[in-house]
Amino acid sequence: MKKTLIAHSPDADDIFMYYAIKFGWVDMKNTQFDNIAKDIQTLNEDALNGIYDIVAISFALYPHIKDEYAPLRTAVSFGEGYGPKVIKRKGEILKRNFKVALSGKHTTNAMLFRIAYPDARITYMNFLEIENAVKEGTVDAGVLIHESILTFSDELDVEREIWDIWQELAGKDLPLPLGGMAIRRSLPLNKAIEYESTLTKAVAVARKHKDRLSKMLLERNLVRINAATLDKYLELYANDDSITMSPIQYEAINKLFEIGYKHGFYNEPINIKNYLIPTEYKELRET
Repeated sequence: MKKTLIAHSPDADDIFMYYAIKFGWVDMKNTQFDNIAKDIQTLNEDALNGIYDIVAISFALYPHIKDEYAPLRTAVSFGEGYGPKVIKRKGEILKRNFKVALSGKHTTNAMLFRIAYPDARITYMNFLEIENAVKEGTVDAGVLIHESILTFSDELDVEREIWDIWQELAGKDLPLPLGGMAIRRSLPLNKAIEYESTLTKAVAVARKHKDRLSKMLLERNLVRINAATLDKYLELYANDDSITMSPIQYEAINKLFEIGYKHGFYNEPINIKNYLIPTEYKELRET
C-alpha cells in the first residue's frame, strides 16, 4: 500500500478539510494517507523546494511553482468581505515607514500589504507570534491571519483590512484568494486525478458532517479555539465554496496574478485554468 503525505497548515480550516480522511470517512484504494502540519510560509518554502507531493500553499505563491505543481480545485480558502487584518496597539498612529510583522514573504496577505504599504519596514515571523509582537512593541503593526482574526486582544485595533486593499487593487467585487492545495506534476496523471477526487470528497464529507467532525476535533484538542469560534471560523474559510472552485474564484485568482505581475512580483501573467489537472484524461480513458 502506497503511503501518501499531505502537508497542510495547523489552522482550523485545513485541519477540518483534511480530517475526514484522517478519521477514515474517506479513503483511496491502495493508498494510506498521513499528514504533517506546518505554518503556511514554511509550506510555501517547502513547495518551492519540491518537498511534498501534495501541499497547502498561499495562492500568491503559485506562479513561482507552476512548472512543478498543479493547483487542486478543492480545499480552497477565500475571503468574502473579510480576511487578514492589519492591527496595531490602541491609540497608536502609524508612521509612513512603520515596522510590521508579516506571516511570510510568499503569503497572499504579504503581497497585497507590500503593494499597499511600500515604505513599511517588514519583518517576517511565525503567524502565532505576531499578536504578541505588536502588543509588546517589538513591531508597530502586524498582519493577523487564520483564527487570530477572530480572537485577538482588545488591546489592539484594526488599522486596515486586507480585504479593503484587495478590493481597491482588484477594482471590482471579487472574493479574496488566500490559500489552496497543489500537487506535484511528476505524479502519474491518473493518480493525480484520483488524489484530487479523494480530497474533494473529503472536503464535501467534512462539510456534510460539520457538527460531528467539529466536535471530534475539539474533543481531541486538534484545534486552538473554542466551539463557538470554530463554528464561525469554518463558515469563513472551510465552507461550501471550499469544496470545488467556482468561476468567480478562478477569476479572482487570475486577478491576483494580474496584480502581482503589474507590481513586479511575477515574470509573466498566467491563467490558473491552464495549470489545472486535466480531468478529461480520465473521461477519455473510460470511453
